[in-house]
Amino acid sequence: MTYTGSCFCGAVTIEVSGEPEAMGYCHCRSCRSWSGGPVNAFSLWKPDAVTVTSGEEHVATFAKTALSHRQYCTKCGGHLMTRHPPIELVDVFAATIPDLAFAPAVHVNYAETVLPMKDGLPKLRDFPAELGGSGESVPE
Repeated sequence: MTYTGSCFCGAVTIEVSGEPEAMGYCHCRSCRSWSGGPVNAFSLWKPDAVTVTSGEEHVATFAKTALSHRQYCTKCGGHLMTRHPPIELVDVFAATIPDLAFAPAVHVNYAETVLPMKDGLPKLRDFPAELGGSGESVPE
């Protein structure tokens, strides 16, 4: 499968191919602040599955930490994706690729939530152990 998406103004278009490695919700303060919402819906992809197909000259990056290189359009400020070099994954925001059937499987950084969600999905205190977190579950 191939999915296309764009920034808010459409100056930057992206394409993701294949299937995401994971989908879910992040509740960390950084994602909430960046997204402007109480929770961030993510889809994680291998870097070679994500391509900027047009408008690459309008893509800028802000890296507050080494883990998250957040990318956005310089024309409209629209968020595109976050590259995570240490774990070799790219978070393409679910809203950026509207035709992707978003199927969340987990909540990460749930210890920081400001929007408790009772949906039966696993709630992790931080990140899965295989991504450097504790892997510890917390109650809904």
